[in-house]
Amino acid sequence: MSKYRKGKIKLEHHLLEGLEEYLKRLANFDSVDSIIPGRIVRQNSGRGSKGLFLKYRTKSGYKLLYKNGSSVQEIFVVCRDCEAFEKSFTDIVG
Repeated sequence: MSKYRKGKIKLEHHLLEGLEEYLKRLANFDSVDSIIPGRIVRQNSGRGSKGLFLKYRTKSGYKLLYKNGSSVQEIFVVCRDCEAFEKSFTDIVG
């Protein structure tokens, strides 16, 4: 897959099934400048929590993880107001 932008979302890698809907929601946040999905990593065990999780703050925003049971994908979110992003994320994603 070649690099291209779809609004605020920069696509370099394939997306795990179900992730695109979360990315569309995140792209609607006023605080978000850009969303960069990372590589997909397959997990040996197909167990564990599923969904989108806030991992930690970076210099430019946040690192998120999307888990669908058998795979994990990193998502990097570039935002100008980290507190506003975190509040919006918690309100919408949980």
